[in-house]
Amino acid sequence: MEEFTLINKKRDRIKIFKPFEDVSKPSPTINAMEIKYACVYKRSSKPVIKGSRVESIEDARKEYKKLLEDGWKKTSIFKSYF
Repeated sequence: MEEFTLINKKRDRIKIFKPFEDVSKPSPTINAMEIKYACVYKRSSKPVIKGSRVESIEDARKEYKKLLEDGWKKTSIFKSYF
């Protein structure tokens, strides 16, 4: 599973969806997604992370699909920051 970044229409908010590994167990498993949300104040600067949460893969997929329907676009321009 890979990391995905979405940006809104106004290009001032992003959400990063990445696999969440539970390292508290002897063999780490991926059964959830971490969703980070950030604000972009200037295009030339690093986005500011406002928070994150861990969701089940199904709930993360639903949110991802809803964001795409609301006009958010997949992007890779902020990939080097995270």
